[in-house]
Amino acid sequence: MTRVVIVGGGPGGYEAALVAAQLGGEVTLVDRDGLGGAAVLTDCVPSKTLIATAEVMSSMQNAAELGLTIGGGKVQHAINVNLGLVNRRVLALAKAQSKDIAKNLKANGVKVVVGTGRLDGPGAVIVTTDAGERRLETEVVLLATGTRPRELPDARPDGERILTWKQVYGLESLPEHLVVVGSGVTGAEFASAYNALGAKVTLVSSRDMVLPGQDQEAARVLQEVFVRRGVDLRSRSRAVAARREGDGVVVTLASGETIEASHCLMAVGAMPNTENLGLETAGVATDRGYITVDKVSRTTARGVYAAGDVTGVFALASVAAMQGRIAMWHSLGDAVAPLDLNRVSANVFTAPEIATVGVTQEQVDAGLTSAVGVMVPLRGNARAKMQNVTDGFVKLFCLPITGIIVGGVVVAPHASELIHAISVAVAERITVEAFSHDFTVYPSISGSIAEASRRLYGHAEEKSITI
Repeated sequence: MTRVVIVGGGPGGYEAALVAAQLGGEVTLVDRDGLGGAAVLTDCVPSKTLIATAEVMSSMQNAAELGLTIGGGKVQHAINVNLGLVNRRVLALAKAQSKDIAKNLKANGVKVVVGTGRLDGPGAVIVTTDAGERRLETEVVLLATGTRPRELPDARPDGERILTWKQVYGLESLPEHLVVVGSGVTGAEFASAYNALGAKVTLVSSRDMVLPGQDQEAARVLQEVFVRRGVDLRSRSRAVAARREGDGVVVTLASGETIEASHCLMAVGAMPNTENLGLETAGVATDRGYITVDKVSRTTARGVYAAGDVTGVFALASVAAMQGRIAMWHSLGDAVAPLDLNRVSANVFTAPEIATVGVTQEQVDAGLTSAVGVMVPLRGNARAKMQNVTDGFVKLFCLPITGIIVGGVVVAPHASELIHAISVAVAERITVEAFSHDFTVYPSISGSIAEASRRLYGHAEEKSITI
């Protein structure tokens, strides 16, 4: 029986543990902070639970236009946000999800040890618990220790007024004025959520456009929505400091301008948790602090694999889980396909949501791919009109001549659900012709995806078309 030691209980770790156990490995999972890792306890599950509440408030903002009022007033004015209650529900759901993971691991024979682990050469792990240290001999090691919020030297979080994305769930009341520093995915999601919940939000962005790593037409739609909904967007601005002052905070920008607010959320990236892992002694290489891996999750040390955010490959729970599974399939001799990032679907949980998969507009514009694309705005979609959805679009990319679908973007409510159809098309190399022949429900937002494929079919040699 192959001995497997996994350090880290996030998606990369616990999914790997399940696969290793199913393949007959003797599996020990070492975790200190709670099964599920940041994805379950402080990131994906909590933030998306908070966002789900914010989505209800976003819907209420359009209620009057749909003919819904209460006592002659607007529906949203009759709803009060009890953020303490919201956050207690958020944390309870995260805890419940963590318990479910623990039950699943136990049912599959995985031994869970509460503690920390470090490599003692490539063939052993030193496990430290409250009871002391012990050395575990092993044939396979997987490192899945994740990341932590990056902190600015002059903006140290205190957990009360200056917060990281791990600390926001301790708030008992809605911030009167929240400054969000950073306009990447995390910053944009929290800015969108707190704006919908009724807080005054200032978003500090060092770029011209929010979401610099996303499709720029999608980012433009979101930025316009932010401005229309009252978010104070400070573009081309960089925060250099944040300090407590009385019952509030003062955020200082590189220009010398200061912003006074009640709270500040720092969303300025993440740092890999690679300290005290014994990487050098085991011969595990790193790049800018992240563990270097190949497409089957191998590090530079024999028998040592890594998965998840600590590898810097793609900071998504789904990618971490797949890296972990691939590592176990490879190490335990099962059939395995290398990680293919072109098949990864991702979503930004703002309002509207932004979902992507495969080839990007940036790659097309840079000449890195010969794909052609079409964009269909949602304003012509019947279901969108019924729901008073005015912002968003569907974008589809295919290869010329063959018409094989290679990518897409959806900007719409619940884009995270809608993108799956395009993800399947990309993975299975479906053509726009074949996709055009499949039925969709009328009326539906997904009908615009089918519409995009029909528009693109017959125009595969054109650079791009917009309907």
